[in-house]
Amino acid sequence: MDIAALSVSLNQSALSQAVSIKILDMANNQAEQQGQNVVKMMETSLDPNLGRSLDIRA
Repeated sequence: MDIAALSVSLNQSALSQAVSIKILDMANNQAEQQGQNVVKMMETSLDPNLGRSLDIRA
């Protein structure tokens, strides 16, 4: 194998790895944002008085 072919192969491998890392970073950021949105949604949907009393009259 000559030096030029080896260099091209290594550069392609490095590029592929860099792209994979960037995609994983983007997916991680998106998952984090979705988690924060779920927490906000849960905080706003909770009623602090819900379940405090139980009406058992028949």
